[in-house]
Amino acid sequence: MTATHARRIARVRPVSRATEDEHFFVSNDAPDFESAAGKAWTVTATPFPGSPANAGSPHRSGWELGATVDEASFTFLSPSVPANVLGMAHNTGRPGRDLPPQAFHKATTSVVGPGDAIELRPGVGLVEPEAELTIVVGSKARGLTPGNAMSAILGYTIGNDVSARDLQASDELWISAKSQDTFTPVGPWIVTDLAGEDLAIGIEHNGAQLKAASSADLGWKVEEILTYLTSFMTLHAGDLVLTGFPAECAPLAAGDTVTCQIAGIGELTNPVVAAG
Repeated sequence: MTATHARRIARVRPVSRATEDEHFFVSNDAPDFESAAGKAWTVTATPFPGSPANAGSPHRSGWELGATVDEASFTFLSPSVPANVLGMAHNTGRPGRDLPPQAFHKATTSVVGPGDAIELRPGVGLVEPEAELTIVVGSKARGLTPGNAMSAILGYTIGNDVSARDLQASDELWISAKSQDTFTPVGPWIVTDLAGEDLAIGIEHNGAQLKAASSADLGWKVEEILTYLTSFMTLHAGDLVLTGFPAECAPLAAGDTVTCQIAGIGELTNPVVAAG
């Protein structure tokens, strides 16, 4: 994966000597994500100043500010600890503009990171993944306009808006369909300085590539979404906004592997298991 003028920021946990809750932020400026330079990260300060949940752990030996850490030495976590996770309803294409913008909340407890399992509870019915360009809010925002909305964005990541379709049909608020534990995988990193207007979006399901689309196919655009959301609520640093899914999906079952792909960002892969 190669991106021009891209800076990646990730929230990670060391694979050795780490406590359960330890996490650090690292950054990488290499344009080729798969190169040797793309695998060598620099320990950095939190990109979310003022957010206690995203303060990071005290720096220690080997994980001091400015230290170089190899990708093999840590595990990627969700890129932030959000106060709010929001998605956009019926934003799957241009016809969505025929309806007023409408958002839904996903529980923050539904957020998991790359490689974490999507758990399917007994009786959940049809469940499908949705690969979505996801806004990572960089600063507290209220009352944004199309002219200044982009200033509130730190960058973009990949979100998987896992959705239980049968429950979506029976629960008009979509809480049980969208907010189940593990139903919002996010990651693996944030990419800054990325134009999100026309990025290829797709899903690989058990090794089979499904029909892709583009963020250009979304009815409501990024600046419109942020203007709408901040007209009635305050967004905080680290919040995640999933923008909509214009591509093809497939039913999930225990034993599956699903990879969400967005050009310029990369891939987010999660296994699917039966909940214990």
